[in-house]
Amino acid sequence: MSGPRISAIEFDESSLVRRSAEIEQERRVAMFDLIEDNVFKPLRAFAAGHEGPYKLRMAVNDGRLQLDILADGSDELLESFILGLAKFRRPVREYFAICDSYNKAVRRASAHEIESIDMARRGIHDHAAEMLLERLDGKVETDFATARRLFTLICVLHIRA
Repeated sequence: MSGPRISAIEFDESSLVRRSAEIEQERRVAMFDLIEDNVFKPLRAFAAGHEGPYKLRMAVNDGRLQLDILADGSDELLESFILGLAKFRRPVREYFAICDSYNKAVRRASAHEIESIDMARRGIHDHAAEMLLERLDGKVETDFATARRLFTLICVLHIRA
């Protein structure tokens, strides 16, 4: 597939301090889902004639998310931008807390309780995706589903030992 989309994702491994088996699985699923179905059009790179697909490199440095957009199949840096993550601290913390509650509930709670927790989890995830869409406005054209998957990857980058 060609066009304005993400075809590969890389993480700065120094940003990934600790990964449990659950977190590693979450990362693999989010990456697979994102690569399989996404809309991602970096506006400056696209305007310069690079129509995609793109490789996305993600890192967290000094509390900021660095997104490097590279040409697919090469390491040619097309565009790079940094997003402050301060506004995402609370949604990330809430998302981890609700995911922990969900994992505990799956073992002992009723189906109704699990469904309620899952609805809350989706609500937090949706809100964070909306925030990410706002932060990317003017830099990248993307859709809600892609923003949700990117938020999952941002959460993975927030994990510290």
